[in-house]
Amino acid sequence: MELNRGLLNEAAASGLISEQQAERLWQFFRERSHDTPSFRVTHILYYFGGLIAIGAMSLFMTLGWERFGGWGLLLITLAYAAAGIGLTEYLLRRRHLSIPAGITATFVVVLTPLAVYGLQQALGWWAGDRTYRDYHVFIDWRWMMMELATLAAGAVALWRYRVPFLVMPIAVTLWYLSMDLTPFLSGDLDADWELRKLVSLWFGLSVLLLAFWVDIRSRHDQDFAFWLYLFGMLAFWCGLSLLRSDSELGKFVYLCINLVLIAVGAVLSRRVFVVFGGLGAAGYLGHLAYDVFKDSMLFPFVLTLLGLGVIYLGIVWQRHEAAISQLLRKPLPLPLRELIERRH
Repeated sequence: MELNRGLLNEAAASGLISEQQAERLWQFFRERSHDTPSFRVTHILYYFGGLIAIGAMSLFMTLGWERFGGWGLLLITLAYAAAGIGLTEYLLRRRHLSIPAGITATFVVVLTPLAVYGLQQALGWWAGDRTYRDYHVFIDWRWMMMELATLAAGAVALWRYRVPFLVMPIAVTLWYLSMDLTPFLSGDLDADWELRKLVSLWFGLSVLLLAFWVDIRSRHDQDFAFWLYLFGMLAFWCGLSLLRSDSELGKFVYLCINLVLIAVGAVLSRRVFVVFGGLGAAGYLGHLAYDVFKDSMLFPFVLTLLGLGVIYLGIVWQRHEAAISQLLRKPLPLPLRELIERRH
């Protein structure tokens, strides 16, 4: 349950706390959540403005910028980066505004691919007919130098400023890297799709493990793992879901993996696992309905009973949640127990 002013007012009306205590508690929680992203007007304006600026130098870059040439692109990028770093330092050190500071720092990191592209163009190291505008559209192993530089810049920025939003460009770049890695390893821009799926699956799983490690390490701090979980899951689940399986056993294993994702999401309080696991489970049920039992009259009834059984399981869990949770968490390592307790 999310704590809000209405709940505090209800507690005061019930005599649990006084109205003065409710007011003081509300002010305390507002101050503590000042640097926590939420759907406040201020935070929406921060992120909307930041994403416009970030998109201008990435997704919405126009072909007209190619006229500046390699050196021109590099100098413009360095000027933007210097302004972004100065603004980040001012917002963070002087104004203590971590959210807008994180956005401006992210803007600087997002400039890295353009800077590397401009440098390669200036030195005559860029071959082919690709332009920077294609970086966010096409899979190509030639982007890898730009991606590795972005990862390095993101790591330095994260070490310097310690704001969670900086993980976003790192996670996006890792996702891009997972797609560009296959043609790099095979040396073929039209690499086999089966190989692409496998690379995406294993790369995504590696990022998920990295996210879990980050989650454990930052369990007493801010949420630095969110973006890694999101894009790691995107790479893993897409690779898994696109793998071809002609056997019903393989499809059932796919269902089991998605059910495990739902369970992991419930334990770690990570919605991204539950969302993708739910999509996978729904896809498997659709396969049963449209392919395996398409002519069956009993299948909808069986599925209804299964759904009601899951609801009953939820009721039983709610009644004994404290005892079951304590029993399940007891054998876990202390860092993992602390992470789960903090998330719940």
